[in-house]
Amino acid sequence: MSEQQTREELTKYARKSVAKGLVVGPGGNISARFEDTMYLSPSGFALEDIEPEQWVPVDIPTGNILDSTYHPSSEVLMHLFCYRVNPIMKAIVHTHPAYCIALTLVDDELPMLFPDQAALVGDVAFVPYVVPTTDKLANLVAEKADRYSSILLNNHGLVTTGKNLREAYYRTEVMEESAKIYLITKSVGQPRRLTEEEYKEIQGLESEAYRVNLLQQMK
Repeated sequence: MSEQQTREELTKYARKSVAKGLVVGPGGNISARFEDTMYLSPSGFALEDIEPEQWVPVDIPTGNILDSTYHPSSEVLMHLFCYRVNPIMKAIVHTHPAYCIALTLVDDELPMLFPDQAALVGDVAFVPYVVPTTDKLANLVAEKADRYSSILLNNHGLVTTGKNLREAYYRTEVMEESAKIYLITKSVGQPRRLTEEEYKEIQGLESEAYRVNLLQQMK
């Protein structure tokens, strides 16, 4: 994938995030890695309004902004620190999905409930509330990003990562659906969780491995 293709993919998934109601207004930020450069949403823009040429290039090793036409998102440190701790990671999607935020306000776990969650999301990390845009938040998220692909930020939002933007984005969708199902079920009774054995069995299915592998390869 070229630099231009990276910019176009970012624009595509930024608009999908807004269309699906995963973020509103100028909130949220997403990025993708091309070689040693990350392309990050510019500060002050609603994700749906960003054009391919407006994504801000930032050098990952040094943190230098390579084009100062636009300021990078105020969460630039969070994205930088995550890429530095996990070189396999190629994309980060940070959104403010309603059910995910609601979940962090009332609980500190998201149990394994259904096959798509087990196959595409896996175990979820929680990060305690920290003032957004700070290096403290960036460090806390980066500490989790080496082991988890889905991270809930208490009273704030969701961070998902992937080997490409498609994988990171669809993890966001499945996370929001998982939080929604859990909160609805919990409001009327005790959710039946997948057992550890059932969870591992789903992850071991050849069909699910194929689906995840395809998701990582496709745009």
